[in-house]
Amino acid sequence: MKLYVGIVPGITGAHTQAATLDELQTNLREVLALCFEELGMNPEELPRFVGLQQVEVAI
Repeated sequence: MKLYVGIVPGITGAHTQAATLDELQTNLREVLALCFEELGMNPEELPRFVGLQQVEVAI
């Protein structure tokens, strides 16, 4: 079984995995919401970051 893994560097505990990229994005949103709540941060006050993806290519 292949899984996508997502992490958010700089936020302890912000990592997850999923079978699809859509599911991974949903999971990351949920994880970030929990992390922000735990840290007492309001996501609306944070700078907006569009995203970053790393893709592995078999040669």
